[in-house]
Amino acid sequence: MARDTVRDRRSPLRFVDPRSLRWKIAAGVAAAACAMAVGIGLLVHQRTEERGLGIGRAAALRELDLAKAEFRGEQPTRRDPRERPNYVVGDEVPTPLRDRLASATSSTVTWRDTSKPLQGPSMWAATRVDGTVIAVSVSMLGEQLSLEALDRHVRYAAIATLAVVVPLTLLAAELVLRRLRRVAGTARRIRHGDLDARTEGRGHDEISEISSAVDHMADALQERLRGEQRFTADVAHELRTPLTGLVTSASLLPESEATELVRDRVRVLRGLVDDLLEISRLDAGAERADTQPVPLGELVAESVRRAGLEEHVTVTVVGRPVAETDPRRLDRIVTNLVLNAHRHGAAPVEVTVAAATIAVRDHGPGFPEDLLRHGPQRFHTATPERGHGHGLGLTIALGQSHVIAATLTLTNATPHGALATLTLPSTA
Repeated sequence: MARDTVRDRRSPLRFVDPRSLRWKIAAGVAAAACAMAVGIGLLVHQRTEERGLGIGRAAALRELDLAKAEFRGEQPTRRDPRERPNYVVGDEVPTPLRDRLASATSSTVTWRDTSKPLQGPSMWAATRVDGTVIAVSVSMLGEQLSLEALDRHVRYAAIATLAVVVPLTLLAAELVLRRLRRVAGTARRIRHGDLDARTEGRGHDEISEISSAVDHMADALQERLRGEQRFTADVAHELRTPLTGLVTSASLLPESEATELVRDRVRVLRGLVDDLLEISRLDAGAERADTQPVPLGELVAESVRRAGLEEHVTVTVVGRPVAETDPRRLDRIVTNLVLNAHRHGAAPVEVTVAAATIAVRDHGPGFPEDLLRHGPQRFHTATPERGHGHGLGLTIALGQSHVIAATLTLTNATPHGALATLTLPSTA
């Protein structure tokens, strides 16, 4: 049926669908790699910054010792006698540094000055010499540039790592997802009626367990359906002999109202047995189409007439469509669809024949959602508003449509009503 014969409609763009598991895995790995890169980058940045502060602090203290010696009039030892310590005294010392020195317990303090971004940060060291505050500063621009270069290279390394990790993750995910898609494809084939479909998974991982579970489920389902099919065929064949005698006996009864009632029930029982026999043949796959050119308009009109519904069904034929198909099986499909619309739908019942398509529509409550989801099921008529019956008409129509390679689609029309559309494979 329509929903059961729907092919896999996944878009070719599914490989770039951000909702797919492939991209979720890649996003997770990328997020983990980014978190690791950020963590390592922060750690390296912190350690490098601390090292630079230590180097700047040591340089400032060394300059401070030279400045103290010169302030006292001593001759400091230098590799280049022309160098003089760059120091300030008294009020020239920055206020934050004087405040820090005043509140410190030690005689010497250091302070990192970042108030001049154009010149770069500097490290200050201050102390008191004979009651006078002296301070020196050394530039830390080199350490700052080195730290910025390090951060920049860490970012480049993180981007390069992502450029390698993400494609490798996608490739690894594809190898796994390909196996999952094969399992899903097997499940869809089973759902569409291919009970011989198997995944034949190999390995000992979780996906192999899923594949094995699907195969075992398919084996159990196939055995159960075959048992049901055998039971249906056996019941139909066992009923055929006593039914033949019942038909003969009913024909010998004297004419009366009771006789007509008995004969009517016998006809219904005979139709049910014939339907069961037809379903058993369809289940066994023994049916073969005998195709020939068929004028669709004439065949549909004749099917409606022989069903005794020409007064209740409107047939509209567009052009003179001719199809290469089996007329007997097509007549069976059309008759079942029209009878189903007449019995379980509401007037008017309209049949439209155009090109290779035959559409049967009623104006009743429409097909129930359960039937649209799972397709026709024998001995199941879904909801009471569609009437009562044994549920074999649509099942037979679907089976015969498979035999003649046609597509039967069941939908609900707008604003209401059931619509059955039979699309034949080709026209002549």
